[in-house]
Amino acid sequence: MKELWVWVEPYDKKIVTTAIESGASAVIIPDQSKAEEAQKLARTTVISPDGDLKLGKDVQYVKIEGKEDEERAAKLPSGVKVIVETTDWTVIPLENLIAQREELYAVVRNPQEAEVALQTLEKGVKGVVLKGAGINDIKKVSKLIEEAQEKLELITAKITRILPMGLGDRVCVDTTSLMARGEGMLVGNSSGGMFLVHAETEENPYVASRPFRVNAGAVHMYVRVPEGKTKYLCELSAGDRVMAYNHEGKGRVLYVGRSKVERRPMILIEARYENKKLSAVLQNAETIRLTRPDGTPLSVAEIKEGDEVLGYIEEPGRHFGMKVKESIIEK
Repeated sequence: MKELWVWVEPYDKKIVTTAIESGASAVIIPDQSKAEEAQKLARTTVISPDGDLKLGKDVQYVKIEGKEDEERAAKLPSGVKVIVETTDWTVIPLENLIAQREELYAVVRNPQEAEVALQTLEKGVKGVVLKGAGINDIKKVSKLIEEAQEKLELITAKITRILPMGLGDRVCVDTTSLMARGEGMLVGNSSGGMFLVHAETEENPYVASRPFRVNAGAVHMYVRVPEGKTKYLCELSAGDRVMAYNHEGKGRVLYVGRSKVERRPMILIEARYENKKLSAVLQNAETIRLTRPDGTPLSVAEIKEGDEVLGYIEEPGRHFGMKVKESIIEK
């Protein structure tokens, strides 16, 4: 996922505080004495000569003034996070380095430069390092980072089978954020075919809305998490990151506040898209909903064969949540 780092030089407590409150992944403070002061403000990653990440060791800074500098940045050891700063903010060196390095961060000085860096070669840099910017620019770039998160091509699948399954253990994922109508999480019996299970944003006569929650389904199922990975629902716990998607496929990172497992009646839902099957085991209750193509929720209590819902498909095959190429059959 894209990251925002804020370079604080000279040291300014207000800038550090704004960076933290805006969700910056790290602050860079070259002055070690000031870095220690910043660490007292809140728990955040401080990059400094002797910080959480060591500037000059874990994180290398390269000023690009010519082709030699570009080559030097490209040859730094894998695993090192590389910050590059171009003297005249030309895009070409950035394009060359993006093609060669994963952990690449670009120094930018305003939201316009940040937007270009995040979109270069479509892939963009891993993150931007905002340098010499004020409070308003930090907030604007933070918003850009949020909007630059993962975008998936969701598909419209047709329901083919509905089967009540008796009691099972299901997982409610309560997050620290509020979700909107048309938003939920991707879950499924297979990582190769997942449904967009809608957040509990809807009121009904019996239960108040819980827009921070996705009643995601049975403990054995996959849920999509950042960096294109998956986890089993039963593995989620407080502090974990999960992905939420809206009906247009735009994703954002949410944090788990609580994962609640309870025994409930379950239902198997199957659907097809072209020659691909999607399936999920969900709680059998009216408050659990899939998502129609227009973003409106569809309760599993009302769903019927032939209904169309949103999903996501890819080639199946995961090893510890990471995508792998292998022969695999899932039924």
